[in-house]
Amino acid sequence: MYIVCSDLEGVLVPEIWINVSRKTGIEELKLTTRDISDYDELMKRRLAILKDHDIKLSDIQYVISTITPLPGAKEFISWLRNSMQLIIVSDTFTEFAGPLLRQLDFPTIFCNSLITDMEGRIIDYKLRQKDGKRKVAEALQSLNYKVIGIGDSYNDISMLKQSDTGILFNPPDAIKAANPDLHVTRNYIELRDYIRTIVNQ
Repeated sequence: MYIVCSDLEGVLVPEIWINVSRKTGIEELKLTTRDISDYDELMKRRLAILKDHDIKLSDIQYVISTITPLPGAKEFISWLRNSMQLIIVSDTFTEFAGPLLRQLDFPTIFCNSLITDMEGRIIDYKLRQKDGKRKVAEALQSLNYKVIGIGDSYNDISMLKQSDTGILFNPPDAIKAANPDLHVTRNYIELRDYIRTIVNQ
């Protein structure tokens, strides 16, 4: 039995932090896990920027409320869920994910959480567990599922390589070049067709 573990941002919805960067005009907030492989380093940069500019959780949630899924994402998820189970495995946060999941008909998500102060400023974050994406795939395999992993960023690689089949979805060239063993798809039609091929083998 197959189960899909998919990243959220960059695969099904636009990158949240890129949209925050556009709204605030802060260029460095455009950096994502497609650019920086060390997630802790990336988050510490983000937290420092939020503090310096007095950007609160509510400000980011407002930006998120304006984001819609990538074109074709809802149709892909609908097709997928008619054939197998889907779990979103993301490094986003529960405080961010709600409005996006609502638009995707509430798939299950495993993600992280934020720590805020009394004024609603984000002061830290809490990982669900270290290397959590890979561990989700590993745990599902221990339950005799065959895992299809889908991602686009450095923080997805360990999950994709743990999966029975790992698929890069429209990745940056550097990530693609560094992982020639992973199959690359550029759009939902290619992704759907490749999953069909795997399942029908």
